[in-house]
Amino acid sequence: MLILGGLVFVLACVFGSFAASGGAIGPLMASMPFELLTILGAAIGTFIMASSIGDLKHAAKGFGKALKGPSYKRSDYLELLSLLFFFVRLASSKGVMALEPHIEAPLESTAFAAFPKLRDNAHVRHLICDYLRMVGMNMTDPFQVDEIMARELKKDLKEELHFPHALQSVSDALPALGIVAAVLGVIKTMGSISKPPVVLGEMIAGALVGTFLGVLLAYGIVAPIASRLTAIIQEEASYFAIVRSVLVAHLQGNPPAVSVEIGRKDIPGSIMPSFQEVEEAMANLSIG
Repeated sequence: MLILGGLVFVLACVFGSFAASGGAIGPLMASMPFELLTILGAAIGTFIMASSIGDLKHAAKGFGKALKGPSYKRSDYLELLSLLFFFVRLASSKGVMALEPHIEAPLESTAFAAFPKLRDNAHVRHLICDYLRMVGMNMTDPFQVDEIMARELKKDLKEELHFPHALQSVSDALPALGIVAAVLGVIKTMGSISKPPVVLGEMIAGALVGTFLGVLLAYGIVAPIASRLTAIIQEEASYFAIVRSVLVAHLQGNPPAVSVEIGRKDIPGSIMPSFQEVEEAMANLSIG
């Protein structure tokens, strides 16, 4: 909700300072609907032309993500580390084949059942099961697994970042679209050049509103949203990077607790659980 608070603050400062300095709000508000229709209509139209149906569906989710913030909290990271600890400990003590009941039918697995949020997250569930399955097929070279997982995670991140990059492109175009709206206003004014100066002054002021709105929308609203969304997606990518770190550390021959500690280091510092928290979570792990 910080993004909404920041938006309200920006608008209050911009329009409040204008009114406080003696600016006439009336002409500004009278011209704004038509200028917004021109600018936002053109921006939305160009975004649609440059996007696929999938991208447009992704856009709605992107705006929701920007408002809600990162999906994964400290407790989610603890649960992921606990589940990975169970799997690498099981593989170390009983062999890779002991993982088969969990990775072949994850929705029926007692391990996944202990962590419902992980079980219901198809992305991370498939990531864990797919690579444990590959390990069971004797792909045990840690460098090879690391490279393959790195490529997949990079591909996923690139796809997730498509919308904020497109949003940033829209932000870059908005000042120019504001000028388009302003030029249309000037053309309209020049078509009424015979009218009294008072009327022409209002028409010129209305035309300049287009430039004002284009710049405000670009740098005061759309660019910050694109920047925030990029940061959220990059933070969430670390959640999946933990799977890679723990599995590769396990394949390198590290004990389960050490593998999990290596994965813990990939968690963003602001929400990274302490060593003691992870140790306690592993000690209290109870999976039938």
